[in-house]
Amino acid sequence: MMERSAKTEGQEHVVRHKLHRVQSKLEPLVSDLLGQVEILLSSSQVLWLSTNIALFWKTFVSYCSGPQHYYLHKMLGLGLCMSRASAAVLNLNCCLVLLPVCRSLLAGLRGFQKVTSRKARRILDKRKTFHMACGIAIGLFSVIHVSAHLANVYSFSAWYSDEFPALNLARHRGEDPRIIMFTTVPGATGVLLVLVLFLMFTASSYSMRVSHYDIFWYTHNLSIVFYVLLLVHVIGGVLKYQTNVEHHPPDCFRPNRTAPGGQNSGFVNSSQVDGLSKVCREEPQFQAHFPETWLWVSGPLCLYCAERLYRYMRGCRPVTVASVVRHPCRVVEVHMQKSGFRARPGQYIVLNCPHVSSFESHPFTLTTCPTERNATFGIHLRVLGDWTERFTDLLLAEPEVGAEILPVALQRRYPRVYVDGPFGSPSEDVFNYEVSVCVAGGIGVTPFASVLQALLDDWQHHKLRRLYFIWVCRELQSFRWFAELLCSLHQKLWQENRPDYLNIRLYVSKERGLQSLSEGRYQVLSARLLIGRPRWEMLFEEIGRANKQKRVGVFCSGPKGLSTTLHKMCNSNHFGATFEYNKESFS
Repeated sequence: MMERSAKTEGQEHVVRHKLHRVQSKLEPLVSDLLGQVEILLSSSQVLWLSTNIALFWKTFVSYCSGPQHYYLHKMLGLGLCMSRASAAVLNLNCCLVLLPVCRSLLAGLRGFQKVTSRKARRILDKRKTFHMACGIAIGLFSVIHVSAHLANVYSFSAWYSDEFPALNLARHRGEDPRIIMFTTVPGATGVLLVLVLFLMFTASSYSMRVSHYDIFWYTHNLSIVFYVLLLVHVIGGVLKYQTNVEHHPPDCFRPNRTAPGGQNSGFVNSSQVDGLSKVCREEPQFQAHFPETWLWVSGPLCLYCAERLYRYMRGCRPVTVASVVRHPCRVVEVHMQKSGFRARPGQYIVLNCPHVSSFESHPFTLTTCPTERNATFGIHLRVLGDWTERFTDLLLAEPEVGAEILPVALQRRYPRVYVDGPFGSPSEDVFNYEVSVCVAGGIGVTPFASVLQALLDDWQHHKLRRLYFIWVCRELQSFRWFAELLCSLHQKLWQENRPDYLNIRLYVSKERGLQSLSEGRYQVLSARLLIGRPRWEMLFEEIGRANKQKRVGVFCSGPKGLSTTLHKMCNSNHFGATFEYNKESFS
C-alpha cells in the first residue's frame, strides 16, 4: 500500500508539472488573443455589428410569423425569411458603405476640432476599416440572399398555387426556374448584380491592389453600375403581402371552399369548425411591397454624387509644378502651387496625371504645407509600381543625380497634374496632445514631415509640449530625406532653451554604409542612430515613467506588423500613462 501510494503521488506530481508547463505556454497565447480581440472590437464596431444582427433577426421573425406573410410563407418556406432578412442587412450596408468614401465631408467634420471630440475624430479615422467591413457584409449577405432566392424560384415553380394566383411568380406549375430567373426584371438584374459584385470583390483583394492597382481602380468604379442595377432590381414586386388580414385572418374557415375536417386546395391548411374558429369575411388580397431600398440608398447616394461633383469642380484646375528633387532610395520630392489651396499638417491629397492615366489617381501625404510666406506645397513619393515609375520619368527626363530646382521663368515643361484635396488623417491630432509619439517605418515618415515643418515655423503656437519621433529604416540613406529638417528643428529648440521638446530616435536594420552619415552637419542624427529594431516594451516604459498620469497620443505610419505591435503596446498599462493609438491610413 505504501509503495502504491508513493507511486500514485509521483504520477500526480508528473501530471501537475505537465499541466503547469501547458498553462505557462497557453497564458501568452490567451493574452495575445484577448489583445487581438480588443484591437478588433471597438464601440463603433460593436454598434454596427449589433445593428446588423438586430435588423436581420427582426426581419426574419416578421416574415416567418407575421400574419400578412402567412400564405407566402406557406409557399416559399425558409427561403422567404432568409431572402428578406438578408435584404434588410444589404440595404443597411449599401447605405453605410458610401459614407466613408465621402472624403470631403469627413475632412470638413474633422476640421471642426472645437465641435468634434477627439474620440469622434478617431472614429472618423477608421473610415477605411468601416468601408471594408461594410463591403464584406455586402458580399456575405449577397451570397445568402442569392441562395435564398434560388430556393424561392424553385418553390414558385414546384408549389404553384391555383387558389391564390396573385402570389405566384411562375406562370404555371412546373415552369422551368431558369426561365423565371432570366425573364423577370428582378432575376435579370440580380444576375448582373452578382457579376458586378464578383468583379469588384476579386479586384479588391490586397494582392490585386498592390500588383494591379489600375484594375482595382476601374472595377471599383463599377459601383455606379451596381447602384443603378440595385434600384432597378427592387421594382419588380415579386414578393407580396396580404393587405386585409383583419377581414381574412390567416387560415380562416372559408365556407364556400372548405368543410369541417377537410383540407383546402393547394397548400392552405383547414381550420376546425367550432366556437373558436374564425370565418373569412372576404377573399385575401395581396399587394407588392414598396421598394424600401430607395429609402435606404437614395440619401447617401445623392450625398456621394454631390461630393464627387464638388471634388471634380475643385480639382479640375491643373497645378503648377514648381520644382522636383531626386532623393536616395528611389524617392522623389515634388513641390507644387495652386491658387486658393489650404492645408493643415498631416493631411493628404489625391494626385492625377492624365499623361500617365486619365482616370487613375493616387493619395500622397503632404510633407510641406502652404503658409503665408510660402504658397507651395510638396509631397515625397517612392518609385514603386508602374504609375509612379511613369510619373517620375515625366518629371525627371534626365537621370542625373542631385537636385533640379529652377526659377519659375526657366523651369522646363512638366506634365499636367491635378490635385484633389486636402483630406484629413490621424496625423492632424499630433498637436492636440501634450505628449505625442510618432513612429514611422521607411517612407511612412511622410505624414510626420509636415508636422515637423510646422514645429519649425512656430512650435510655441501648439498645445504639444513633448514629441517622441521614432523612425525605422532598412537603409541608412533613407534618413537623408528629412535630415536637414530634423537638424534644423533640433538646433532651433536648443537655441530657444527647449532641448527636451523633441526626442529623436533613428533605427537602421542594415549596417552597410554607416560611415556615410558621419558628416559634420548630421552629427545630431549620428548621435541618435541605433542599430537594429526598437525594443518597444522598454521604450514605452521609459515614456510612461516620464509622463505619468498623462494622455499620450501614439501615431503610427508603417507596415502592418509595426502597427499591430504598437496597438497591443498601447492597450497595456505602462507606469500610469494612458496611450491612445492612431493609425495612419489614407488609401
